[in-house]
Amino acid sequence: MNALASGFDFKEIQDKVSLHLRPWHRSFQFWVRAADIYTGYKVFQLRVSFVKDPQKQQAMWDKQHELAADKIYAMCYDLGGFFLKIIGKPDLAPAAWVKRLVHRARLRGDKNDVVVKVQHPGIQDLMMTDIRNLQAFALYIQKTDIKFDLFSVTKEMEKQVCPRTIQGYVEKMFENALRVTSIKAVPMRVLVMDYIDGVPILNLGDEMAKRGINPGGKMATSAKQNILKSLTLAYGQMILKTGFFHADPHPGNILICKGSEVALLDYGQVKDLPDQLRLGFADLVLAMADSNPVKATESYRELGIDTVSNCKNEQQEMLRLAQTMFDTKLPPGVEMLQPFSEDASIKKIGVQSFPEELFSVLRTVHLLRGLSVGLGINYSCAEQWRPMAEEALYNAGRLKGILFEL
Repeated sequence: MNALASGFDFKEIQDKVSLHLRPWHRSFQFWVRAADIYTGYKVFQLRVSFVKDPQKQQAMWDKQHELAADKIYAMCYDLGGFFLKIIGKPDLAPAAWVKRLVHRARLRGDKNDVVVKVQHPGIQDLMMTDIRNLQAFALYIQKTDIKFDLFSVTKEMEKQVCPRTIQGYVEKMFENALRVTSIKAVPMRVLVMDYIDGVPILNLGDEMAKRGINPGGKMATSAKQNILKSLTLAYGQMILKTGFFHADPHPGNILICKGSEVALLDYGQVKDLPDQLRLGFADLVLAMADSNPVKATESYRELGIDTVSNCKNEQQEMLRLAQTMFDTKLPPGVEMLQPFSEDASIKKIGVQSFPEELFSVLRTVHLLRGLSVGLGINYSCAEQWRPMAEEALYNAGRLKGILFEL
């Protein structure tokens, strides 16, 4: 009996020590792998500088990105926790893996299908360890390589995983049929949401082909344009009119339902923009839609985006940077923006301070741009958002003489 008790006590102590050392071991694993990826890029930058042919340079960069992507992917999968959330998105992970992380179910006594997500014990501490490591890495990178306020980006991530912050947002979303229940018999939290049947937006082309519709034909193009327009206007309504919007924009959270209706899934992350930022962004939308560099520069100041530059045509580069960050339209002949190329505005305009709350808006625009490239439709979200930006400013008494269509 004493032996059994002694064995039990030893196991309990062993578990406590293991639990205490877990964040330290996790941090060590992160920094070893992050250092390997970072030094790989620094060595590569030296090697590629000796190559003068632009096409060869691009081919080398593509290969380096693929190598780094494999290492990042392996790190995310091995560490799990917060990093597993990063790769657990349909646009980054195989569908079979994602299917194991989001589970379809049915409540007792209810005929409707639901989606269940489980928060396991201890995950909060692990995620905060991951966030702290990312914040330290971001501070180092923005001081040495990338002239952008990456630390504010990680601070916004911290807000999104902090339960005290999310609680208020979730309560506000109850009107949108979010159902949250706690199971007290087990040490975990359970989130239950209505199940919506539809086609993931990334599978739209395959679904059209199955139905005998040419994905590149006029009918398909018209359908894609309508879907993209509906999605863009939905985000414009949320961001510019109310400031309260879906803040986890990735293709896996977008379904196309019957009648080309667009459904946004998973309101676990939402954002409530203060009126000052909402109206400041409305001003920036008008500046981008009008290609007005003076107004764009003024909007930066209003939004609290602090910049530094040494280039001659500063205001024009400020407009280019704004369009790179917050508009979807690509220049003629360009299939993908290279924000860190030598000619990019981010190389000429350093962003010293970036409001944390705008990161979710930035993500939304980049989602729309990625979808527009994938669907083969080049358009400007700023132009589509112009009427809503004007209305928001008019209602706030900051714009006169504007008529709106009802």
